[in-house]
Amino acid sequence: MNAVTALVVSGFAVAVGLVLMVHGLFGGPDEQSAAPSALDAWRKRLSEPKMVHRLGITVGAAVLTGVFTGWPAAALLAGGVAWFAPSLMGRDTSTKTEVARIEAVASWAELLRDTLSAAAGLEQSILASAAATPAPIREQVQALAGRLRAGASLEEALKAFAAELADPTADLIIAALLLASRQQARNLPEVLGSLAEATRAQAALRLRTAADRARTRTSVRMITCVVMGMAFGLIMLNRSFLSPYDTPTGQLVLLLVAALFGSALMWLNKMGAAKAPARFLTRLDDQGTGASLRGRR
Repeated sequence: MNAVTALVVSGFAVAVGLVLMVHGLFGGPDEQSAAPSALDAWRKRLSEPKMVHRLGITVGAAVLTGVFTGWPAAALLAGGVAWFAPSLMGRDTSTKTEVARIEAVASWAELLRDTLSAAAGLEQSILASAAATPAPIREQVQALAGRLRAGASLEEALKAFAAELADPTADLIIAALLLASRQQARNLPEVLGSLAEATRAQAALRLRTAADRARTRTSVRMITCVVMGMAFGLIMLNRSFLSPYDTPTGQLVLLLVAALFGSALMWLNKMGAAKAPARFLTRLDDQGTGASLRGRR
């Protein structure tokens, strides 16, 4: 083991030790009474099994690469590749989840419409729909029904329901229900039916947009695999070709090239990511339900 390799291994050992030290200092029971902070959020996130597994793979890849190549820059790059590989190379499952949620909101609106058409009240319709609501939003709808059974007003229960769902599509349905709870709208079934149709159209649009973005994500995967394959092949088959990178200047150049390439990949990946629409039922408790909804008309 040469001096550079020993330095890489020692550096990562010190880094792991510092992480464990910070966790020991700030992870005691006394901090439970403190206000949540960014450090609390990071510690909670790092304590998740998936994140622990991901961090272990990252550190392992960096150490193995540093030992094999003797390049500190290669160790850093290998760790970065291992950390960001799931987001760059993994499948986009968020779109499927969002579309399923939108479809569930539309189905729930249709349930309310059909129940209201049978001359039932709004609260009774919500209670009746709780058991038949699709799975993506069933838990939230059942919590809404539980609040109504506990004696909460319809308006306050819908406010809490909107905060729990935190979905821009559901905000349209909840806004109509809030207005109906205050003004006793007679045409609420027709409004819910129209909103359900618009919601399903939005879900179809999301699917078409996701198909277009999938091409960009496929291009990112192909570019990444080709570049990583070429780098691995050069290291294994023609190490002398990479001898200029053995110097400190070569290491800096390698980091610069990798930074430019990584920035381009992240930019391409961002182009292929879906951007969620903004919500508008976000200040109900501050301004009052009626004023907030009238201001959004």
